[in-house]
Amino acid sequence: MISQYRVFEIIEKGQPDDRASRYCDVFLFSLIVLNLAAVCLETIDTLYAQYESVFTVIEVVSVAIFSLEYALRIWSRAAAPDGKHQGAFSKRMAYVFSFTGIIDLLAILPSIIPLLLGGVDLRWLRILRLMRLLKFSHYSSALEDLISAVRHESRSFIATLYLLVLALLISSAMIYVAEQHAQPEHFGSIPQAMWWTVVTLTTVGYGDIVPMTVAGKFIATLTAFMGVCVVALLTGIVATGFTNQVAMRRNQLEAEITSALSDGKISGDERKEIEDLRRRLNISEEDALAIINYLSREAKIK
Repeated sequence: MISQYRVFEIIEKGQPDDRASRYCDVFLFSLIVLNLAAVCLETIDTLYAQYESVFTVIEVVSVAIFSLEYALRIWSRAAAPDGKHQGAFSKRMAYVFSFTGIIDLLAILPSIIPLLLGGVDLRWLRILRLMRLLKFSHYSSALEDLISAVRHESRSFIATLYLLVLALLISSAMIYVAEQHAQPEHFGSIPQAMWWTVVTLTTVGYGDIVPMTVAGKFIATLTAFMGVCVVALLTGIVATGFTNQVAMRRNQLEAEITSALSDGKISGDERKEIEDLRRRLNISEEDALAIINYLSREAKIK
């Protein structure tokens, strides 16, 4: 019988030397792509009417597999090498309430809810099945990195959003005063003017509403300039946050390797701990090996 730890290894992101885990990743990845394609194609009425049985089979099989995967992840999580949660129950609960755990649950709920609620028309839940797109988070930490980046740069992010709201209100009030008589249907009130301000500040500029007066055009120029500045600030904050997240992960791994090299060599247990940490931090083997080689040379020099 396959052990909990082996099941955990197989369903987690596969390593290059673990063929079973890599095959599992490819299978689940392909199934997610198939589901996304099916959800999109179902919205074509003629196609859905012609291949309804095929779409139904895809959905039933997919939900069964995703449900089994979710159950196996909860069961095998007890064997996860997680130093923060020592008990099996705490490890399982940590997964259930984690970002990826919630996404795995949301991937199956849209198909289970109609069964629980009987004959209620819940066709709109088909669209929620697109949440399965987020299951790619098992293979990429991009979303978690984005959330962490925004959280760590929250002060700068909030300050920039404050500037954005300030620009929105001031520009809407000014364009209302300048254009209310020329275009009362578009700028008859400040809330009405906010639509034009939003698309201008975000540099979208749909062109459905444009100022006609000289004052309005001058305000539009200032608004567009403020929009470019705010977008540049937000982009810089997120980019800096991403860079800091990568640096923090590397520093954490470097600290673990430095501690292991304190006696001049890395033992088998220490190497296993480093490998477990590398997987949790989603650092490639090549980067980890480069860090080990660099720190080993530094230790020998000292």
